[in-house]
Amino acid sequence: MAFHRDFYPTSPRTALSDIMELSRLTQAASALSAVLQSRGIRHAFYGSILPALLAKNSCTDEIFCIVESGPNHLHPFRRVRDAVAGLDDFSVTHSPLTNRLHVTYRRPIPAIDIEILPAGETGPKALDSTTVMQVQNVPFLTYSEFIRAKLKTWMIRGSEKDASDIVFVLSHFWDRVDINRIPELDMDTFAGRNSSVVPAWAALRKRYRR
Repeated sequence: MAFHRDFYPTSPRTALSDIMELSRLTQAASALSAVLQSRGIRHAFYGSILPALLAKNSCTDEIFCIVESGPNHLHPFRRVRDAVAGLDDFSVTHSPLTNRLHVTYRRPIPAIDIEILPAGETGPKALDSTTVMQVQNVPFLTYSEFIRAKLKTWMIRGSEKDASDIVFVLSHFWDRVDINRIPELDMDTFAGRNSSVVPAWAALRKRYRR
């Protein structure tokens, strides 16, 4: 049973220029994933792209790629830079002042930009079969890990977009969520400010307390 909503999970303040065709983002994610997989780099995609795929929407405005550290604590940024080095379809932009790395997939026009996030800083530290699921043959954080990561960000920023994504995923997929991965106090706070998630959150808690 899903607790349905009538609107797509994205912020009403999203600028039109930031909205991208979902099919193009999925193409970029698949291409980057193939490169990382070929180098044995564990990763998972994250952001509002997941609710968009689940809702079968045509557009979204957010995509990230979470990447694990490598052997001898090799930083995810270094791993990604090495993986795409010399590939015509990709370029990398590193901003040392903000400590951010973006990979640009240049085959589509306009090109698609994907920010790289270190695992553990965003999402779980280990990206394996317990924390990653396949959606359209692309690895994404599981429902539980997606909600956990979005909730952490929402507690800091209070973003309407993050709130909308959490409500959508929990309302539709609460029966696939591991409550042990969800900080209950944080979710109680969230539910207190987002009443539409209360039925799904109550159902999830009831399921685990039987």
